[in-house]
Amino acid sequence: MADLTSGGGAPRPAGHEPPPAPGVGAAPTAPADAISHVGLNLLYLVPGAVGGSEIYAHRLVDALARHRPDVRFTAFCGREAAPSLRDVGWPANVRVHTIPVNCANKPARIVAESTLLPGAAARAGVDLLHSLGTTAPLIAGRPSVVTILDLIYAAFPTTFPPAARIGLRALVGPGARRATRVITISDAVKRDVVTRLRVPADRVDPVLLGHGMRAPADPTAPDVLRARLGLGDDPVVLCVSAALVHKNLPRLIDAFATLADGRSGPRLVIVGHHGRERDGLERRITDLGLDGRVVLTGWIDDADLEGLYGLAACCAYPSLYEGFGLPVLEAMIRGVPIACSDATSLPEVAGDAALLFDPRDPQAIARAITTLLDDPSHAARLRERGLARAARFTWERCAAGVWETYRRVRTATSGRRAGS
Repeated sequence: MADLTSGGGAPRPAGHEPPPAPGVGAAPTAPADAISHVGLNLLYLVPGAVGGSEIYAHRLVDALARHRPDVRFTAFCGREAAPSLRDVGWPANVRVHTIPVNCANKPARIVAESTLLPGAAARAGVDLLHSLGTTAPLIAGRPSVVTILDLIYAAFPTTFPPAARIGLRALVGPGARRATRVITISDAVKRDVVTRLRVPADRVDPVLLGHGMRAPADPTAPDVLRARLGLGDDPVVLCVSAALVHKNLPRLIDAFATLADGRSGPRLVIVGHHGRERDGLERRITDLGLDGRVVLTGWIDDADLEGLYGLAACCAYPSLYEGFGLPVLEAMIRGVPIACSDATSLPEVAGDAALLFDPRDPQAIARAITTLLDDPSHAARLRERGLARAARFTWERCAAGVWETYRRVRTATSGRRAGS
C-alpha cells in the first residue's frame, strides 16, 4: 500500500487513487543491514475480540515478512493470541514471543506493555519496535513506531466505557508524541492525530490497508441463509457493522423504514457483534414495525458472511467515523455495489466506486439505497469501478509503505547518533 502522506492538509477529493508504494518493484533504498530485526507489539490482539485490527496484524505481518525476507520479525503477544499466531502460517523469518500476561484484562495488558515489553524487546535485540494497536510503551528503549488505527474514543467517547476512555486519553497521545514516527491507516486519521494529539505532521505517515477477509473455500449457500434468516425471496441490503454509537445504525434503520413495511420491500441484514447499542436497535426496529424486515445476526462465521455477500443486492455503510473502512473494500472486491457515508476516511477508500451520502440524513441514505436497488445500470457501473479500485489496495503495498516508515526512523536515528 502506498505511503499517502498528505502533510496534514485538506482531504483529497473523492476518487483519488493510491499512488505507487515506495519500494515496490525496486531494490530497498536503505543498506541491507540498516534494520535487521523488527519487534512487533501485538499485545492488544485478543483473537475474535478486536475486529479489523486483528486482520491488520495478520495480513501486515505476513506481507512485511515476505517484503523483507532478509529481516527477522519478532511478534510479541499475550497468552491468548500466541497459539493462533503460531499457526497462522507466517513466513519462517517471523518468530512469536509470548509475554506472560492475559491481554483480555486491559489494565494488565497496559502494565505489561509499559514494563515487560521493553525488556523483552531489549533481550531479543530488536532494532526497532512497532506497536500495531494504537497504544505503545512510553519508554520503548529503542527507536519506535506506533500505528494509530483511529481516535474514536475522542470523537465518540460514549462508544467506550468510562474507564476505557480515561485509559485511552492517558496513553494514546503521550505514546504517539514519544514515538519516533506514527503510522495512520488513512489521511483522515492523520489529520486527527495532528489536531487532537498535537503530533507534528512531518512525523506522521498515512499508509492505507489492503482488503481484509479472505474468501472461504465453501461459503454458505444463499438458499440456506435465506431460510435460516427468514429473508424470503426479497432483495437484501447488507450492512457489516458492530452495534456501536459511531456506526450510525439507528439512522440506517430510520432510512430503511421508508423503503419497507411489514409486508413487502427489501430486507436489511446487519452483521456484526452486538456492541453497546444492540438493545436500542432492537427497540427501534420494533417501534418502526420492521420486525422481520431488519435482521440483526450478531457475529457470524466467515462462510456465512461470504454467503451473505453473494446474495446481497447491495451493501450500505453509514458510519460517522472510520479509521479506514474495511467493509467498503470487502464489498467492492466481491463485486457488490455499495452506498456509504461521506465521512472521515470513507471517501479515501471508496473514491468514485461507491455512492456517497450524508450519514446524518436518513433521507439521503434511503435515496442512495433506492438508487442501487432500482437502477441496475448505475449499480453495474459501481460494481465495475469497485472491482478495479479494490484491486489497488493490497497488503504488499501496505507493507512497502510501512517499511518506508521504518527506513525513515532508521535514517533519523542514525543522523542523531552521527551528530551527537
